[in-house]
Formats: sequence, C-alpha cells, structure tokens
Amino acid sequence: MTLRLEDVSAGMELPTLAKVVTREQVRSYADASGDQNPLHRDDDVARAAGFPGVIAHGMFTMAHLASCLVRWLGDPGALKRLRVQFRAPVFIGDTIVAGGVVRSVDPSTRRAVLDVWVTVERDGTTEHAIRRSEAEVELA
Repeated sequence: MTLRLEDVSAGMELPTLAKVVTREQVRSYADASGDQNPLHRDDDVARAAGFPGVIAHGMFTMAHLASCLVRWLGDPGALKRLRVQFRAPVFIGDTIVAGGVVRSVDPSTRRAVLDVWVTVERDGTTEHAIRRSEAEVELA
C-alpha cells in the first residue's frame, strides 16, 4: 500500500536504510546491468586507476537509495522521479546509508518532493556518495 497524503508533511525524515557493500553484491550488479567495467571487478585494475580496490557502480548506490524510498512508500510505482548527483566512490566493505527528508507536499497533485542522499562510512569518517539530489513521489 502506498503511503497516504495525510501521513506525510514537509520536514518529515525518512527512515534510513544501511548496508555493507560486498564483493558479491557488486559482482551481481555488474552481471545484472551488463556493466563489466574492470573497475568494478578487478582490484588490480582499480588500484592502477588510483582507487584502493574495486569500486561499486554509481547506479548500484542509486539503487540502494531507490530501495530506501520504495520501502518508505510501500509501492515501487509511487516513486515517480529520482535525480542524483554522484559525489564519492563506494568501495567493498563500505557502509552506505540512504535517507531523505520531505521538502514539500502538494495536496492538489498528491505529490511530494524529497531531498535525498546516500552517505558512505569508512575508516571512521562519513561523506556523501550521493547528495544534492531529489525524488518526487506520489501519495495515496
């Protein structure tokens, strides 16, 4: 069931969704997407490019954000638009945390605009893998 209009207000924070990125997840994403770039599969290639090891696809990180939104909404069809800015790479073993806050709600269209992001936690620091991004959702 889709989230109802009366249950959403500007300033509302979404429940966050966290996961630790594994090599198996990145490999499965590469297989599903068809993106077999060696940066996502081979540590030596990734190190030669200046990274500490394999990096996750940007779209893998965006998919985690979409999962967070759909979990909150209750219906995948309620996510109408998602626009992101990729800001930092995500590596195997990183913890990514997706979240957001409702920026505005339009009762006449039953739509809400959200500010959304994904942070990446590694080595005791947190930075944004995705920031300055937004989603538009339709409410029941």
